[in-house]
Amino acid sequence: MNKINTPYYAVIFTSKLNKKSVGYEEMSQKMYDLAKNQKGFIGFKSVRQELGITISYWKTLHDITSWKNNLEHKKAQNKGINDWYASYEIEICLVERCYSFN
Repeated sequence: MNKINTPYYAVIFTSKLNKKSVGYEEMSQKMYDLAKNQKGFIGFKSVRQELGITISYWKTLHDITSWKNNLEHKKAQNKGINDWYASYEIEICLVERCYSFN
């Protein structure tokens, strides 16, 4: 993710898949492609082993709400609840400071 000015928001999505996750990876890529064109999208990071963690970064809370209510995203959310996830949790955080070492 490119360095951006703070503050901004992070949406932390943690999930556990159930055993029937056919089509999950394709939908995940489709949602990333859709999200990156949403107003206010900054970037994302994602890892999946037993527990999946995806963090998406947004300029404003309004941008997060717009993404949550996007019709294609809503369809993916419903598919996740009905077909893919055993459980999930979403946390929304304000990032006030960010630094790194390369």
